Amino acid sequence: MSVIYLLISISILVAIFFFIAFIIAVKKGQYDDNYTPSVRMLFDDELIHTKKESTPNKDSEAL
Repeated sequence: MSVIYLLISISILVAIFFFIAFIIAVKKGQYDDNYTPSVRMLFDDELIHTKKESTPNKDSEAL
């Protein structure tokens, strides 16, 4: 039973270590995206098509 307590305490210490390492990395800007804003203008914009009312075309009526 004492082995379970030892393993649980070690796993909690490892989890705390990784959490602190994550917080330090976020504060230092490790996860900031510096590349995407510089190439955003090269991406194609998706056009939003609005539904217009259908108006009869004079050329299509002649057929």
